[in-house]
Amino acid sequence: MMEIAHSSSVPYPTACRIVQTLLFEGLIEKEPSRKRYRATALVQSLSHGFQDHDRLVTTARQHIVSLTKKLTWPVSLATRVGSVMMIRDSTHSLTSLTFNNYFPGYTLPILDCASGRVYLTYTDDETRAGILDALVPPTDSAAALRYSLARSGALFDEIRTNGFASTGRNKFTATPGKTSSIAVPVFDAQGIAGALVLIFFASAIKMNDAIKLYVDDLKATANIISEELRQPLPVEKPAGARLPRNNSVSL
Repeated sequence: MMEIAHSSSVPYPTACRIVQTLLFEGLIEKEPSRKRYRATALVQSLSHGFQDHDRLVTTARQHIVSLTKKLTWPVSLATRVGSVMMIRDSTHSLTSLTFNNYFPGYTLPILDCASGRVYLTYTDDETRAGILDALVPPTDSAAALRYSLARSGALFDEIRTNGFASTGRNKFTATPGKTSSIAVPVFDAQGIAGALVLIFFASAIKMNDAIKLYVDDLKATANIISEELRQPLPVEKPAGARLPRNNSVSL
């Protein structure tokens, strides 16, 4: 804490208050083995137009753009950060069928969104248990039932069977209750990498109809992205390197 105060040129009490606020918001975390602090992935949300250019995002971008052009509804790409799902990319700005533009860094509670339930369904048992252990058991009756079903694993059986998760009238959005979502998993060589999410107006189409109309296209797009992610990265030839000459001779 003294180093933080000194480096930022603020009084020690001020540094303490700022650090406690950042801890509360989840933007930093305290190292368990020493009295030091480090940033979490949520710092990405501090940048309004943040674009994560990792392989997942760059691979998926052209495909989610094409899917939005075909279905007209916006599509998001989400990955897990701690106990939340974070939007890495989206096509909300490419369609008028949206209430808000969701920029990279926007987060949703993992059990309360379709992408989170998909991630929990397809991740390994140890990771899933660790995530659920870190959640605070909800007091709301509906949320408490969902939490209980997640702990027992029953919540994920239907998702695994169908290959997708859906949530109606999403609660934790910029416009609560006005949109619904369908999410499918995206995989890389190591396992689940994230989720592809289609978002549509809850008042415009019923969930069962949306599933019939859009799930096949959503799965097909996710499969294409997954297949590309599983391919090994091409080996780049160093600048100035020459191809070896064939110096073999016949004997």
